[in-house]
Amino acid sequence: MKGVKLLDYTNFEDRPVSTQYRDVLKTILKTGSWSPSRQGPRSITSIGLQMRFNILKDGFPLITERKIGFWKKGINELGAMINGVRTAEGFAAWGCDWWSDWVSEEKCRSRGLEPGDIGPASYGAMFHDWPDAYGETYDQFSHLVRQINEFPDDRTHLVSPWNGAWLARDSGRINKATIAPCHGWVQVRILDHKLNLHMTQRSGDVPIGVPSNMIQYAALQLLLCEITGFEPGEYVHTIVDAHIYEDQIPFVETILNRSPLQLPSVQLVSSIESFKPPVAHGNEPIHRLHGDLFEVFDYHPHPAIPGIPVAI
Repeated sequence: MKGVKLLDYTNFEDRPVSTQYRDVLKTILKTGSWSPSRQGPRSITSIGLQMRFNILKDGFPLITERKIGFWKKGINELGAMINGVRTAEGFAAWGCDWWSDWVSEEKCRSRGLEPGDIGPASYGAMFHDWPDAYGETYDQFSHLVRQINEFPDDRTHLVSPWNGAWLARDSGRINKATIAPCHGWVQVRILDHKLNLHMTQRSGDVPIGVPSNMIQYAALQLLLCEITGFEPGEYVHTIVDAHIYEDQIPFVETILNRSPLQLPSVQLVSSIESFKPPVAHGNEPIHRLHGDLFEVFDYHPHPAIPGIPVAI
């Protein structure tokens, strides 16, 4: 498409099969420790697991162990967060319809929030409206783009969703979010004219949440490359608390019984200048992250696995 530079991926036939996601699942089952969870089912957890993808050589980290037909929704979710969305209604307007269970009347009331509000310490609020020391708000992703453009060699291209004062859990505090941010610690490093993105995830439901998180932040990396003019380097995904819930294990076993396959290509195929997101804040292109900007090619996954339980 005119105005869009398509990425030069390694030929699909020449890519290695991808085992990193399944290796994380295997490691948890082999080395993890069992513990109770506030969500209900017990979970088995391993600490500090990592996946690394050279996107142009290895393919885009859209898992093939089961078909992910909703991949655009994951990108839309992150786009909404970058735009400051903090309500289930706002996420639905962006094309992401899975937030209703986290904004029940009970969850919101216990935190002093209006029904449907995820809270002032949620992803969208912290990404777009971080409270600074002067009583104003600070847009972290707009700053990230400006800093990469102005000082590309710096080691301080960082974004964090965590406001400890509003998320600490003890008897004297009330959380200001219906769910504490699980992902979104982003660090960008420019090396050899390549933009490398490392996303640290404090807590990862590996069968359900992590595949979507991989898609979100790899798509963010591609958009940052389009905006800043750098080539994609490595996408690195670290999960501090990588876990599988007990009732998910039969589904994980199905995944692990399937053969590994090559990863697909994902291309930015629409001009960010012409794309208008459902809700726009400011003029920075980063706010235009949306699934409709992307298309997937050479995606030949195993069949979908419906019914994997979600811990609420």
